[in-house]
Amino acid sequence: MTDTDPPPFADRQGLISGLAEVDYLADDGLATALFIAMAIRQPLLLEGEPGVGKTEAAKALADVIGGPFLRLQCYEGIGASEAIYEWNYAHQLLAIRSAEYDATAVEGSATTRVFTEEFLLDRPLLAAVRHPGPAAAVLLIDEVDRADEQFEAMLFEFLGESSITVPELGTFTATVPPLVILTSNRSRELHDALKRRCLYHWIDFPSPERTAQIVRRRVVDAAEPLVDAATAFVGRARSLDLDKPPGVAEAIDWVGALHALGVSRLNSADAAATLGSVIKTPDDLAAVRDAMAAGELLDESA
Repeated sequence: MTDTDPPPFADRQGLISGLAEVDYLADDGLATALFIAMAIRQPLLLEGEPGVGKTEAAKALADVIGGPFLRLQCYEGIGASEAIYEWNYAHQLLAIRSAEYDATAVEGSATTRVFTEEFLLDRPLLAAVRHPGPAAAVLLIDEVDRADEQFEAMLFEFLGESSITVPELGTFTATVPPLVILTSNRSRELHDALKRRCLYHWIDFPSPERTAQIVRRRVVDAAEPLVDAATAFVGRARSLDLDKPPGVAEAIDWVGALHALGVSRLNSADAAATLGSVIKTPDDLAAVRDAMAAGELLDESA
């Protein structure tokens, strides 16, 4: 798939259906953003609260198009050697020593080139550029807001031109440009220059009804009353003033934990015993327990 190739789906509805086949339920807005990103081969920046499915969207897209999934997890201090490429120093040293030994053995001189592709280690960005196809690689640059501004600047050539420059070897340009998805939890504001290179989509928390549909696909044996009650509980909990509102991932984990305990209908005792699967800070636990005591989160008559 090159810059001029059509996307692998005729329209966004086809993409929605394809994603559903790999158990990712995308709404029309997200499907539109993904479809456009494929059609014009432009990076897509996904933002939203943790747990709304940003990372899973990239994984599902790779499953759908049949290309490799490459993930770069960002963190403070990440640099080129972790993200783009580095040299295999151990093999370079062995090659140099071998050349020196051969030169000594024949009482002559020998040289060896160590800055060649033989010694180049592809990290996710270079691997995405050098992927030969036929299906495009899907590269996830996850939580880019955790990296610093210097790292953002390193991404500009790659995001704008699907190319990577290695000073010793020249510039590698993708023959099959990768599909690039960046995610951010908005822990800091990203640079305008990075945003200009990307399409943008905000993923909001899905409704309890949509969350229930997603959970049923991931915890297939869970009782329907349990799924409905747990996802309704999670939806109500998000209305509280929580530090970390529970997302879809937490809802899936919670229903999975309850199902493993043999729970088929959610009650306050089982909810309280398993809150650690869905609420992740002491302050949030206290707030949720207070709301449960006030009867605000769980309708046991349902």
